[in-house]
Amino acid sequence: MLKGLYDWTMRLADHPRAIWALAIVSFVESSFFPIPPDILMIPLILAAPHRAWLIAGVAMVSSVLGGLFGYTIGALAFEQLGQPILEALGKGDAVAEFNTRFNDFGFWAVLGAGITPFPYKVITIMSGWTGMPIATFVVSSILARGLRFFIVAALLWKFGAPIRDFIEKRLGLVFTVFLVLLFGGFLVVRYL
Repeated sequence: MLKGLYDWTMRLADHPRAIWALAIVSFVESSFFPIPPDILMIPLILAAPHRAWLIAGVAMVSSVLGGLFGYTIGALAFEQLGQPILEALGKGDAVAEFNTRFNDFGFWAVLGAGITPFPYKVITIMSGWTGMPIATFVVSSILARGLRFFIVAALLWKFGAPIRDFIEKRLGLVFTVFLVLLFGGFLVVRYL
């Protein structure tokens, strides 16, 4: 099933209205769709590097709006929609424990999920379910998704196709290491 969705998403990159497809994929990926928008964003930027910033902006805005939809699912329809989505993603068992700690690290949770390979949709739904302050959610989502999409756009704009393999295979790891180091740095400063 995922292979079919991946192939369908890749075919969208050749469509004349691919930027609209990117907006839709970015929106739905933030709340329930399993394929990240990078799969569509990368070929769009490689095909038109002069539009890299527009493409990244569309992905960011659409993703944050989709995140607000995920937040709404968590806040208003967790048991009907949110719980089945999280169970389908294999995250259903950890819900109760996660809820007790989530808002303590809310900003960091959203930031981490927004820039790393961790499914952002899980965090958007959990943010609504746990009642994270909406302002915290929106600010951290804009920061996280902006970092993710604009760094990808900058790398593609600067280096073109040769950087594609790095982005597709290793950029998530680089973001994860960066976030761990950043969070670790804050802990060291706080407790020393």
